[in-house]
Amino acid sequence: MESEKKENVMTPTETLKHEHQIVLLVLEGAERRARTLAEATAVDAGVVLELDEIVDFLRNFVDRCHHGKEEKHYFERMVQRGMTREAGPIAVMLHEHEQGRALVRALAAATAELKAGNASARALVANALHEFVELLRAHIFKEDNILYPMADQMFTPEDVHALTDAFDRVEAEEMGEGVHEKYHELAHRLAGRER
Repeated sequence: MESEKKENVMTPTETLKHEHQIVLLVLEGAERRARTLAEATAVDAGVVLELDEIVDFLRNFVDRCHHGKEEKHYFERMVQRGMTREAGPIAVMLHEHEQGRALVRALAAATAELKAGNASARALVANALHEFVELLRAHIFKEDNILYPMADQMFTPEDVHALTDAFDRVEAEEMGEGVHEKYHELAHRLAGRER
């Protein structure tokens, strides 16, 4: 029974790629909300609530959980195996993480303006969403197709085991029980897909 359980455990790279699939669902939903806002003449209260959920998802699932796993553990292990943090793929990914954080701050500020009754903030929200979606889709493509395959070539079985344990700790200690599932449900709802 224990060996069956171990066989079903994803590698760290598979975990990160799976999380990317959840993020892409939210980006699909965010893109739709951006179009709705750009074309709307009035602000729909339901869309504003969804914007708060999107900001929460981006701050917690994307940045705190996913980027946290990458920055504190995955990238660090790559550095230990000889890749530099100051230039090359890791430096690009870290820079894009910072760009994403700035866009999420802009989105949160524009959403607050919209909630405060500033109808002209619709364009700011739509723009921040579009920019974030564009940035993150390209970022995910680079990680899935360039960085992660490089990491898989570098990592030893011991690295994979250590990263799996570290990722489990992030889920249990930093995110908490049931949080990941909550964000999976949100992603499917925003994308208009059943689970």
